[in-house]
Amino acid sequence: MSLEEKINADIKTAMLAKEKDKLEALRAIKSAVLLAKTAGGVAAEINEAEENKLLQKLVKQRKDAAEIYVSQARQDMADVELFQSSVIEKYLPQQLSEEEIKIELNKIINETGATSAKEMGKVMGLATQRLAGKADGKIISQLVKTLLG
Repeated sequence: MSLEEKINADIKTAMLAKEKDKLEALRAIKSAVLLAKTAGGVAAEINEAEENKLLQKLVKQRKDAAEIYVSQARQDMADVELFQSSVIEKYLPQQLSEEEIKIELNKIINETGATSAKEMGKVMGLATQRLAGKADGKIISQLVKTLLG
């Protein structure tokens, strides 16, 4: 079952259950998928990697907005954004733990032969490819800095 089919089924379920907040998050996903499919004026299918990248972008947008709302003392709005991000995260593949990410990064560092922070670009290039959809870019970056630092 494709992401789009899952979302459509979940939208129907949320409508029947009258889950307004969940429905809003699901419709945001559906909208983003439709926009991605029709980008460039031609309707085209998007692969799983592109879907994951799209979902990560939506989660990041929600979390960034929540941070802004918290800094402006608008916890009510932040809660809505965090709830939506949690709904969207359910459609992402299982995220790796920090220890699992460190293991993968050590493998990449050994492969590239990186020894200092100057060579962080080499490691980050491979790491973002291999860990796409499985780990947040900020966490990867922080761990690479500490491992090379």
